Amino acid sequence: MASILSETSAAFELKGEMSMFSVLRLMDSSLQRVETELTHQISKAPAFFQDMPVVIDLEPLADATECPDFGPLRQLLNQNGLVTLGVRNGNPHQQEAARQAGLALLKARKTTTPPPTDTVHRVDTAAKTPPHPKNRLIARPIRSGQQVYAAEGDLVIVAPVSPGSELLADGCIHVYGPLRGRALAGVNGDTTARIFCQRLEAELVAIAGRYRTSEDLDPNLKGRPVQIRLEEDRLTVSPL
Repeated sequence: MASILSETSAAFELKGEMSMFSVLRLMDSSLQRVETELTHQISKAPAFFQDMPVVIDLEPLADATECPDFGPLRQLLNQNGLVTLGVRNGNPHQQEAARQAGLALLKARKTTTPPPTDTVHRVDTAAKTPPHPKNRLIARPIRSGQQVYAAEGDLVIVAPVSPGSELLADGCIHVYGPLRGRALAGVNGDTTARIFCQRLEAELVAIAGRYRTSEDLDPNLKGRPVQIRLEEDRLTVSPL
């Protein structure tokens, strides 16, 4: 017997929500080069890339005459566990080719232009005070399989973090105890975010999409208190 929906019920609803995804900035349209480098990256941390939603950013190729072959590129990414959402920052020819391949066209990333240095602005600081960040404090152990996310702020853990768990924050991550599992700070692109921990035993650490796996970490720093930050777009780990 077919089910009958009441007239007041809805089959679906559309809601705007913040989603976290990774950006694949395409520097070369050669599918062979992309496949070689992608295989190498995934071999370092297969679980990190599994079911990862990605957007293909075409900004580095926006002035190029060649157009990536989006059909095979999408198939390559999907075969390696990445979920291709769409493209952004392409020129009209590239956007049309992406549309023909069934990819969504996302809005270009917005950039802000600073005001001229010789212009004087008077600001009412009381009226323009930025909102307080939404920091999140957790005092219980983070167990394997758990994911904890601090949106629009820092994540502070005053307990051990177990292997197989995942910490995410728009801002910084502070762990006052052993950091195992995965820790991803600045997940919405904040390159000033940092990760602090009392004992580094992480499977993977990342800031604004730049990451290192446990195999890439200096053995002399494992088990020690460290801070992790970006320096000239390179992820660095240093003792505290």
